[in-house]
Order: sequence, then structure tokens, then C-alpha cells
Amino acid sequence: MHAAIVVFPGSNCDRDLKVAFENAGAKVSMVWHKDTEMPAGVDVIGVPGGFSFGDYLRCGAIAANSPICRSVVKHAEAGGYVLGVCNGFQVLTETGLLPGILLRNAGLKYVCKALDLKVETSESVYTSGYEAGSTITVPIAHHDGNYFADAETLERLNAQDRVAFRYVENPNGSQQDIAGILSENRRVLGMMPHPERMAETTHGGTDGAALFRTLVDQLAHA
Repeated sequence: MHAAIVVFPGSNCDRDLKVAFENAGAKVSMVWHKDTEMPAGVDVIGVPGGFSFGDYLRCGAIAANSPICRSVVKHAEAGGYVLGVCNGFQVLTETGLLPGILLRNAGLKYVCKALDLKVETSESVYTSGYEAGSTITVPIAHHDGNYFADAETLERLNAQDRVAFRYVENPNGSQQDIAGILSENRRVLGMMPHPERMAETTHGGTDGAALFRTLVDQLAHA
């Protein structure tokens, strides 16, 4: 199974994401933002956390218009898999691959801590390693993680079982405690918490490892 990790100026979780995929058994390629095409045979694209282009304009806005993101959108529109974490989630909303937007945290402060998430659905390649309704512990590290969407979008996300994770205790003001959502075809996941930072015992916990393990296993046998 082949994963490609996009790297922007200001990315700081690209290596963490690479290691998490490799530990799950994936072959990983690193792809620079100025590249125009993904490597041949890529199964899943990872868009990592960090501060792409210094978070100028809006978080993820410049990155979403970089040359490589045209290939990310093309991959997703062809039915490919894309995982966006933290700043990667912001990028995916800016490209239109996921609905809604990430606003400044309600407390207007950067928040960095491990917290509990409720797994809302196990019906995706990303969440099938968890039991729906279970609680996992995953770190957050963001200043603009306040998920916002209009009432119609929220209703559609809930009706289609596309909320992947919710915060047990909301740290940023996100509507309906949303921490991660799926695309309509369930092949694109955006989430603010960092599963790659809770994927080894040295991280203090391994609750994030199941996301990468089941994703790699399922795509390897697809």
C-alpha cells in the first residue's frame, strides 16, 4: 500500500505522519507542494498538520491553491483516499473536498493537549478499527480548530453518518462538538486531532495507531 505525504512550507507534522504510515506497513513518498503530479500507484494522500505558508490569509488557503493540491483534488474526485490532519483538515475545506470551515478557537487561544474523542462511526476505512460509541485519547494542537458549517450542511453530515469524531469536552467551540468529518463517498477524512501523535507507546498511548493500521490493511487488500 502506497501513501503520499504532501509537504508545504510550514508543515511540521509531515514526518510524524510518514512514520505512522510506515509503522502500519505502508510505503511512503514525500511530495513537495510545487510538484504537479502524485507518484504512480498512490493509494492514499496524507495532508499533514503545521502552519502551511505561515497561515497567511486563512489557514490552509494558500496551500489549497498550490500546484500539488490540484493533484490531490483530482485523486479524490477519481475515488482516491485522502487524510487531512489539523492544518490538513483546513486545507481540505479550502479545496472544497470537505464542507464547512475551521474558524479561530472560541477562546482565542492556541490549545495543545491530549483529550478524549468519541468515535461516531465505524463505517469508513479510517474508523473501522474502532467501535462506534467508544472513546479514544488523541492530542490536539491548533489555534483555528473551531468547525463551522451552515445548518443544512450539519443536518446532512448527521443524516449521512459522516461525523467521524466528536470531542467529549469541546476545546474550541466547534459546532456540535465536531472533531472530524468524512466526505460523501467516505474516502476523504479531515480531523483536527493528531492520531499520528498517539500511535506509539513512547507517545504515551497508542489510540491513534488503529486508524493507520486498518486504513493500510484495508487498502492493501482492496
